[in-house]
Amino acid sequence: MDSFVYILGCETSRGWQTYVGWTNDLEKRLAAHNDGTGAKSTRGRDWVLLYAEKLDNRSAAMSREWHLKRDRLFRKNVRPDQL
Repeated sequence: MDSFVYILGCETSRGWQTYVGWTNDLEKRLAAHNDGTGAKSTRGRDWVLLYAEKLDNRSAAMSREWHLKRDRLFRKNVRPDQL
């Protein structure tokens, strides 16, 4: 089953805040984050999808998520105007 790793962004008064996660259904997951039923740290904000990567399986997606969470430079440079 295909899995996805994604980066969400939300513009705040201090600049862009990002969130990295993985899922099997991108649209459903983004909707969950925006309606307050996603991860606790994403509640109360309007998120946009900044980046998504399709991977072959859950294990690969979880591994890529781990690496993206530690790559602050990559996350800092991904912006919605680049989509």
